[in-house]
Amino acid sequence: FQVDLSSGCSTKPRSDVALHFSPRFNDSLCVVCNSLLQEEWGKEEILHQLPYKRGAPFETIILVHKNGFKVAVNGSHLLEYKHRIPLSRVDTFSISGNVRVHAIGYIPNSAIYSESGDLGLPYKGSILQGLSPGQHVTIKGHVSMYPHSFTVNLCNSKAENIALHLNPRMKSGVFIRNSYLDGSWGQEERELPFFPFSPGEYFEILLLCQPHQFKLAVNGSHLFAYRHRVQDLSSIDELEIMGDLELSDVKLW
Repeated sequence: FQVDLSSGCSTKPRSDVALHFSPRFNDSLCVVCNSLLQEEWGKEEILHQLPYKRGAPFETIILVHKNGFKVAVNGSHLLEYKHRIPLSRVDTFSISGNVRVHAIGYIPNSAIYSESGDLGLPYKGSILQGLSPGQHVTIKGHVSMYPHSFTVNLCNSKAENIALHLNPRMKSGVFIRNSYLDGSWGQEERELPFFPFSPGEYFEILLLCQPHQFKLAVNGSHLFAYRHRVQDLSSIDELEIMGDLELSDVKLW
């Protein structure tokens, strides 16, 4: 199958293609990348490695950088491809071939705006228009080398409530979930299939907001669900992160 990022969708003449990404399952399992300019293909870049398997689900992320594209498959970096066509001309995405598509998403600049303008700690960011079902929050970073714990709070800044309080404690291997409403803490939730954080290690937290609950995964593995104790999700307008970690990315999408 193939994924193309192109300048328009014309077939005659064929539009320029900034990135042609083509996993191939023939005799030599590989991924081929190329660009089409004025109906002529450039030099192929071939990676003799194939992270896709027949009949198996996958997630592919194409990250757009100033100098090129970075492609990750199932959470692991696969390849980089330098730009041959100006990004300003790219306006069309297409996918075709022997593949069944479940979802395609485009993540623009984050809808969380840090008050300090950086990823320092403690981190405080405003969530524009509040949360709504279907939205994701991603938090990426490294646990400190000698950690005790860190905290992630989703708050209502006006009422000073914490709709969701996440507190992984590395020394005890406990992951606390709770809410702080009307001046008092509720009942803690601690059940966990495994503890996902280690000193000095990289992590990715994915928090999905659903109509009746939050679902949280770390490094691609589901950990738990947390039923909403604040029903007006749009009132959740602030994200706080503090503690023994180094942030590399925070996004709402």
